[in-house]
Amino acid sequence: MGTLQGLRSHTGHLGAVAGFAGYAAGWAVLRRRAGQPLPASPGPWDLLLTATATFRLSRLIGKATVTRPLRAPFTRVDGAGAPAELNETPREEPGRTTLGELISCPFCLSVWVVTTFTGARAIWPEATRTVTGALTALAVSDALQLGYTALSERTEH
Repeated sequence: MGTLQGLRSHTGHLGAVAGFAGYAAGWAVLRRRAGQPLPASPGPWDLLLTATATFRLSRLIGKATVTRPLRAPFTRVDGAGAPAELNETPREEPGRTTLGELISCPFCLSVWVVTTFTGARAIWPEATRTVTGALTALAVSDALQLGYTALSERTEH
């Protein structure tokens, strides 16, 4: 990697880190303005809902065929991925590469998604529990669909 390309890459990543710091700080300010105390540590059920919902929403945003239009300005399709998912790479264009990396990587997105759920839980706990519950149900449904398909294919052979 040339020096100029490496510098551009670091600049984009530093911008993403600064953006994330601002995003997290925004949640802290919003919570403080809501005048609510920090909630108690989440229990096991909330942790499970949040983790599963984070997994599902990160894959929905970063990989799903149906959300491709959101990623299209920043990524190129490399081919099919897991069922109903696409494998993509970032566009190598100024201002789009880092965002393309972020928006097509479920692992990268999960940091932003879990921050959103954590901030929302501190301000709107019941609504957040409803959303994370729905996304958890979707994740379980997806697992059942994949399991059913695998069993069906296995019994056909």
